[in-house]
Amino acid sequence: MPKSTENHILPDVLRPGLKLVFCGTAAGKRSAAERAYYAHPGNLFWRALFKAGLTPRQLAPSEFPQLLDYGIGLTDLAKRHSGNDDELPRDAFDVPALIAKIERYAPRLLAFTSKNAARAALSQAVSYGLQFGIIGNTQLFVLPSPSGQARGHWDLTPWKTLSDRVSKL
Repeated sequence: MPKSTENHILPDVLRPGLKLVFCGTAAGKRSAAERAYYAHPGNLFWRALFKAGLTPRQLAPSEFPQLLDYGIGLTDLAKRHSGNDDELPRDAFDVPALIAKIERYAPRLLAFTSKNAARAALSQAVSYGLQFGIIGNTQLFVLPSPSGQARGHWDLTPWKTLSDRVSKL
């Protein structure tokens, strides 16, 4: 039986038929406070979506529900905790819940917004780009983190590669 969603920090943005779902680790403190995904001004998520061609304009974090209009969804591995990854309790990531959601909604692609999220979900080493494994029929993709704290690893190229792949679905 699925756990209640009443104490989720941010709601899942999911429905059947999506081309793409992004999965992060957990809402940051600013996102939790604003009740909006990727809300910290230093986070490059919304700029990356636009610059990579996944959205026709740069959305504001508060507009996150509008991603459904573009065939895009959002979720996190930790739905009941917020903060930096190193501040989360050891059991914060609910991998079985993520897998159940992806199998239920069956997006064409699941893109992890960091190597840390992908490693936690897949229990294996990962590199940027398309992964060999699948969840149900959903292909898996790993992106550089858009977090300001990961700026040293930032590269828009995998985001553009993802956009090219999504445009062909």
